[in-house]
Amino acid sequence: MTRQPEEWLDDVPDNQEEEDEEIIWVSKSEIKRDAEELKRLGAEMVELSKSSLDKLPLDEELRSAIELAQKIKKEGRRRQLQLIGKMLRSRDEAPIRTALDKLKNRHNQQVALFHKLEMLRDRLIEQGDDAITEVLNLYPDADRQQLRTMMRNAQKEKAAGKPPKASRQIFQYLRQLAEEA
Repeated sequence: MTRQPEEWLDDVPDNQEEEDEEIIWVSKSEIKRDAEELKRLGAEMVELSKSSLDKLPLDEELRSAIELAQKIKKEGRRRQLQLIGKMLRSRDEAPIRTALDKLKNRHNQQVALFHKLEMLRDRLIEQGDDAITEVLNLYPDADRQQLRTMMRNAQKEKAAGKPPKASRQIFQYLRQLAEEA
């Protein structure tokens, strides 16, 4: 007696069919792309300073591999980056990426603050007393008289074509106010 194909399905357990459906096939290209991405993450960490590395959640083995890669040059460095990428494959890189993004964002915020302070300094030099009121609104602890003196000096330097020493002093003063606020 030969069985029909429909009868074969009756012999297969139900959970076996579910297991077959849960298998996800990953292409070789996708595996390579993921490996390259982890290698780039490792290279990004190698470029960080020691203080920045301290802020990342790294285990001792990975940390020592990164520190070694920072010391190596040329071909040896490339191989060490390969090793770091391989080490990252067996770890959860999400916390590392999150911490790295926070470091980058802090840098971006600092750059944005500097641009804001530069524009404020330029308005002080161009507009005079009107801009001083704006600075005092932003930073109530600012010394009006000191700002006026630095502003006049910067205007004189600009008119005489001298180097912008007073302009730099204004920026440093504004930066100090921003850090204290």
